[in-house]
Amino acid sequence: MPGKLLIVGTPLGNLGDFTPRAIEALKSADLILCEDTRHTRKLLTHFGISQPAERFDDHTEDAKSGAFADRIAAGETIALVSDAGMPVVSDPGFRLVRLARERGLTIEPIPGPFAGVLALVASGIAPLPFTFLGFAPHRTGERTDFYRDVAKLGHTAIVYESPERVVGSLEDALAVLGDVEVTVAREMTKLYEEILSGTISEVLAELRARQSIYGEITIVFAAALQAAASASPEEVAAEFERLRAGGMRRNDAVKAVAEKFGMRKNDVYRMLI
Repeated sequence: MPGKLLIVGTPLGNLGDFTPRAIEALKSADLILCEDTRHTRKLLTHFGISQPAERFDDHTEDAKSGAFADRIAAGETIALVSDAGMPVVSDPGFRLVRLARERGLTIEPIPGPFAGVLALVASGIAPLPFTFLGFAPHRTGERTDFYRDVAKLGHTAIVYESPERVVGSLEDALAVLGDVEVTVAREMTKLYEEILSGTISEVLAELRARQSIYGEITIVFAAALQAAASASPEEVAAEFERLRAGGMRRNDAVKAVAEKFGMRKNDVYRMLI
């Protein structure tokens, strides 16, 4: 019988988030693929998981995916994990999953934490619709173009950033998106978890005042500001109805419309009435 590919979410930091199902899935595997065997071995040892682990990262994924797909087809169960959170999303694994899918192999995802969604639900920014964009580009010019694309979305965006580049990234975002509401979530689920919310300029002032910034960072941006004069009552009503048709609650839809067009919520209410 063919084996299967297990895609297993691991804790972002707090080991209490590792589910019994995920632990049992890893114990059932013939092999565990991970970005860093030293890092993952600490997690496995803590939970009494003795299965062999092999490096599978951005540098080895293309070369190794075919062989691992062959092993799954031959009957092995192989588990895929990342250093933290769900594999594949901003982490290695897509090529292996794609090969497994093309060959009709069994793929079983085991849920785990996702920093982007955790930051979103804690942000107070309109949750729907949202787009997750992964890591912003490193270079300023490319990053400015990146935020221009974010501005075109017209809704909430989630971005990953490094502590070394977060200030520069927010500066570029401010220049392109306007001084929109933002949440910067740092070290999610870990001992020094921190969630900073406010306008981009307010959060920037807080971060600039620090001598150093540490940890994994997720940024949640509200929709880019647009001139209120450019939003007609018809446009406001159409956007409101689109969000409501998508299942968003009335108050959340009003807030999202206000954020998109750079308006006050009371002005949106008046237009809708």
